[in-house]
Amino acid sequence: MPKSWVNLAESLGADLHLELTGPGGRRAALLRALRDAVRSGRLAPGTRLPPYRSLAADLGIARNTVADVYAELVAEGWLTARQGSGTRVAHRAEPPAPARAPAHRAPTARPTHNLLQGRPDASAFPRTAWLAAARRALTAAPHDAFGPGDPRGRPELRRALTDYLARTRGVRTDPDRIVICSGFAHALRLLFPAVLPGPLAVEAYGLAFHRRLLATAGVPTLPLTVDEHGADTRELARLDGARAVLLTPAHQFPTGVPLHADRRATAINWARENGGYVLEDDYDGEFRYDRRPVGALQGLDPEHVLHLGSVSKSLSPALRLGWMVLPARLVDAVLAAKGEREAWAGVTDQLTLAEFLTHGSYDRHIRRMRQRYRRRRDRLVEAVHGHAPHLRVTGIAAGLHAVLQLPDDATGADEQAALRAARWQGLALDGLTDYRHPDATQPPRHGLVVGYATPTDSGFPSALEALCRALPPAP
Repeated sequence: MPKSWVNLAESLGADLHLELTGPGGRRAALLRALRDAVRSGRLAPGTRLPPYRSLAADLGIARNTVADVYAELVAEGWLTARQGSGTRVAHRAEPPAPARAPAHRAPTARPTHNLLQGRPDASAFPRTAWLAAARRALTAAPHDAFGPGDPRGRPELRRALTDYLARTRGVRTDPDRIVICSGFAHALRLLFPAVLPGPLAVEAYGLAFHRRLLATAGVPTLPLTVDEHGADTRELARLDGARAVLLTPAHQFPTGVPLHADRRATAINWARENGGYVLEDDYDGEFRYDRRPVGALQGLDPEHVLHLGSVSKSLSPALRLGWMVLPARLVDAVLAAKGEREAWAGVTDQLTLAEFLTHGSYDRHIRRMRQRYRRRRDRLVEAVHGHAPHLRVTGIAAGLHAVLQLPDDATGADEQAALRAARWQGLALDGLTDYRHPDATQPPRHGLVVGYATPTDSGFPSALEALCRALPPAP
């Protein structure tokens, strides 16, 4: 039976698979196999083929047969042969790209400037400090870090988070009550409906993605009115069947206001009296500018508040690292929902983040980015006040975005017109209506949600100029 694997370890350092089959004998089969390999792209232009003596020995056929095949393929233009360079796949032998069908309409142009909320400046990722932390973490890691692990996550990271969250957010917990996940959406998938039953009370303005995720899991969401004091938690007492509420107490998303102290207490008391839970989404708690830090709601009652966080805003959404700080009685149920390994976050990133936290690199990065984002926020506010003073800029005391409130008599059509003007200027941003719960009963509010974190430092000025050109004129 003929050999089908050609060992190119000595000549190319790789293996080439050739099937010598079909009519016409070995010579014809080798011609077909090489043509097919080039035509399909498996042998890329410039690839060096093995000497014909080696190929003949590996295939068990005569040297002259291989030499004739090479010569014929050179003559046909499939291969080239030069003294000292060997036999290679010819560049002109690359198959032409298939013809594209004529477009019926012009494709949508990609936005020039990304002002969508919730996305940090990817160019500011601390590569050098992260690499140094990774080296230290991997050098010090015990051998068991690379074997079957704890579904809670690496103990190094859980210990580091316990200290960090206590110091910066006032969270009260211990490492055994922290479960590492891949982000906030993963946390919701683990909690609902396996651990917590529906329905879930939510803020009337929030991410539609989270509502869709919950709906897919069969969990209905019940909206709470949002005003200048945050979510109106007094409405929890009137919601039928809800035993959990999802809040963004440090910085309501997307309106940007902190939850009033009285409403924080109301949410805690409701959870205690009804055996319920408060889910605290601490999505950008580190970025504050004009106010004192707002402590985590979890610190008021660790047995009724689940504190959920991630590094998607502070470092990068590409890391896929988050955490759940849980009441003790929910830990086992969450671990059971997490299952066996497939849903675990990568160990090397966990070890690196733990080192990044304990070494002080995370604090330094947060302080640096806080200053950078504050400068951008200030430039945004100044520009809007100069070009469109009739628009109110709100939600700017913290976070990575601002809301440009349209006048009180504005309609949904006015918001859509502003978004169309933004698209004409090459801007990607959202309208406030996009975040409104479809079942909300409060009158809609209209405005533009402008994320100022995503552009690079060099790209932000032109993005700001484009935004100013798109802002609606005074009525």
